[in-house]
Amino acid sequence: MTAIFGGLFKLADGGKIEPDLASGYQVSDDGKSLTISLRPGVMFQDGTPLNAEAVAWNIDRDLKTACVCSPSASWPPLAEEGITTPDDHTVVLNFSRPYAALMNVFVSTSVNRIASPTAVQKMGQQEFSLKPVGAGPFEVVRNVVSSEIVLKRYEGYWKQGQPYLDGLVFKAIVGDQPTYQAIQAGQAQASTLTTPSIVQQASQNANLTVNQQDGTSPWLIQLNTAVPPFDNKLAREAIYYATDTEAIRTHLLDGLYPATQSFTGPGGLFYQPEVPGYRTFDLDKAKQLVAQLGGLKVDLFGGTDKVATETVQVLQSQWQQAGIETTIHSYELPRTIQELEGKKWQAALQSNGAFDPGVSSGVPFRFLSSAPYSGVQDPNLDTMIDQAAATLDQTERGRLYGDIAKYISDEAYAPFMIAVAPAAVARKDVHGPGVSTKIPMASVSLLPVWDEVWIENS
Repeated sequence: MTAIFGGLFKLADGGKIEPDLASGYQVSDDGKSLTISLRPGVMFQDGTPLNAEAVAWNIDRDLKTACVCSPSASWPPLAEEGITTPDDHTVVLNFSRPYAALMNVFVSTSVNRIASPTAVQKMGQQEFSLKPVGAGPFEVVRNVVSSEIVLKRYEGYWKQGQPYLDGLVFKAIVGDQPTYQAIQAGQAQASTLTTPSIVQQASQNANLTVNQQDGTSPWLIQLNTAVPPFDNKLAREAIYYATDTEAIRTHLLDGLYPATQSFTGPGGLFYQPEVPGYRTFDLDKAKQLVAQLGGLKVDLFGGTDKVATETVQVLQSQWQQAGIETTIHSYELPRTIQELEGKKWQAALQSNGAFDPGVSSGVPFRFLSSAPYSGVQDPNLDTMIDQAAATLDQTERGRLYGDIAKYISDEAYAPFMIAVAPAAVARKDVHGPGVSTKIPMASVSLLPVWDEVWIENS
């Protein structure tokens, strides 16, 4: 997506939002209005202009899309005047209320990627999805669904002399081990890995560069507080005390990632690794609570990748020591969505967070009552989340998110575990931000700066 579309803005070091296809922006003092300035002369790959009309068309389309990748899940509703275009290079968005994460939504959602309206309307959605047209550094040559996408250098790209590469090929390889083997064999030159043992192998390979990124989306044990047994706080507390996060972090994940007691990671805003009063591993207390409950049976599911499967198995073993009888499942994404939306699930190993906890994939995703994948129905917490999102002062905002982390901890809504993040792995002759060097991550995905990636001549 970033190679084809680029972005209006990008997340730079220190969490600063910098213009890319846009030339600048201005947020009003009351936080209700955003003015976007566009670079003159930027052209889509079909030869049409990336102007204010095109950007407004894209934003309007994105706001009408009901999914977590849409800004509609984060931004407040538009005010009556909505989106205006005073001239060809200016777009103004007017909102009904202030929202502190306004700009951080751009680097976290689809609104940052601007498609050619002419191409969408001419090709139709299905054809466009196979051969999308943007204004980024590369354009599509061939797209074999679920296999590979072949891109070539866009000669009309707005940055003179870039991109440095003549082309890119994205290949679909399932699993970290096959991916690592492909890189070793020279069949691939760069990718991301998350399996700790394979990351460690890659780190010891003299032919590779490995950069461990800073996570923004910690793992958590999500509990459904609307159904038994976790509608009972004692059962939730038992899970906290029965979970030995440090053992998982050290022995299963090779100590690669830091533990955290909140919805923030070291790569994001308001990182808080420790929360006052947080319930840590205490097997005796867990046993006492299970006995007080007269026993505890739990149905737990997680993902199908190797690390998630092993973690769920370890949790089953840890909880068994406390007398908690646990049935475990490994689900692919469609089944995971089905379970969460069905609202009858009990516990799930999931991830939560974003660079800014105020965007929809941040704390609201798992804890806001109205969120489809939330396990909590708490009006008090809803109010706290809304207040933090509407607070423009960053210091006060950080304090409010600290209060939210403590409230979640006090109510024992979900034990947080480890801020896992991908490692960028590349062959030694491949260089560039997000490939051979560390860059900030807006969410769970690592997005290399493709127009700055280059290959060293041998």
